[in-house]
Amino acid sequence: MSYKIPYVDFGPTTKSSKVELTNAFERVLDSGRFVLGEEVKLFEKEFADYCGTKYAAGLANGTCSLHLIFRALGIGPGDEVITAPNSFIATASAIAQVGAKPVFVDTKLDFNIDPDLIESAITENTKAIVPVHLTGRIARMNDITNIAKANNLLIIEDSAQSVGAELDGKKAGSFGDVASFSFHPLKNLHAFGDAGIVTSSKIDVITELNMLKNHGLQDRSTCAQWGLNCRLDEMQAAFLSVQLPQLDAWTNERRRIAEFFNKNLSEVVDTPTESKNEKHVYQTYVIRSDRRDKLKEYLNTNGVEALIHYPIPIHLQPAARYLNYKKGSFPVVEKLSNEILSLPLYPGMPTQHQEQVVSLILKFYGIK
Repeated sequence: MSYKIPYVDFGPTTKSSKVELTNAFERVLDSGRFVLGEEVKLFEKEFADYCGTKYAAGLANGTCSLHLIFRALGIGPGDEVITAPNSFIATASAIAQVGAKPVFVDTKLDFNIDPDLIESAITENTKAIVPVHLTGRIARMNDITNIAKANNLLIIEDSAQSVGAELDGKKAGSFGDVASFSFHPLKNLHAFGDAGIVTSSKIDVITELNMLKNHGLQDRSTCAQWGLNCRLDEMQAAFLSVQLPQLDAWTNERRRIAEFFNKNLSEVVDTPTESKNEKHVYQTYVIRSDRRDKLKEYLNTNGVEALIHYPIPIHLQPAARYLNYKKGSFPVVEKLSNEILSLPLYPGMPTQHQEQVVSLILKFYGIK
């Protein structure tokens, strides 16, 4: 179905950097080096500097980065990892793929894991906490860090949706022992295909990741352990280096549009909020409505591509049945899953489209 107001339009941002992207493409093409070259090294340094960490390791995508983080940290069979049940399935899947057990904890109404419930989920088998900074807002990392330190647990930030987000002046990806980012095309900083990265200030973690992502090769001839082919390629790294300097400007534009939506919609639906010590980057602009399904249908019918992220919580997915959760296990997440609706919001979104989205929602609620 074609929409007059699409959920996302890459045209404005791509057009603004088309010359630089084309130059990057030609530079890599002419170099003849497409894997494990200087473009990846450069972007890794640039991204680590941006996040405020010492190191970064480019990966093929965000799912690979999560998977290999758990392997690099020695998490596996018999271990438990605490996370939230309302993110994309890749978070829990990566835990399960290394043989560990995902242990879910309910969230608060801000969509992020509730720190007040974490300690009751800790057992002698718990090895790590994975807060997911959902929709572009950082979880309560100060509380989570205190809990992790008190219980000798690792912190792995799932920062897939939060590049550039801040809490107390620190950026996503700089709070935990290690963090995973995705550069899927729908992310605020995106590749033109799949890509991901890991940030950390621990060189041993990065060294292990770099080996694991390249077949476990210690050098060209020696395989130290069984690894995977999960490398970030030179072309995507070059494209990401072009776009990284523009990220803050794109974030500011996202925030301006979000402020416009908040100002005009807060009386009819629940809109996102942030505290003074936060910087929300609105990777997804999510409202809550007790008439969500009818509102979505109304917007779609009138040409607005509104979406739901994610209608079925992870603990209720068929793949998670063996964990023995059931409907009612996490009441806040389940309540949110019935109310959330993602509205179009992207850099370069025409003012007229922003106004039309607002007008349609107000009209749906009987306000002209």
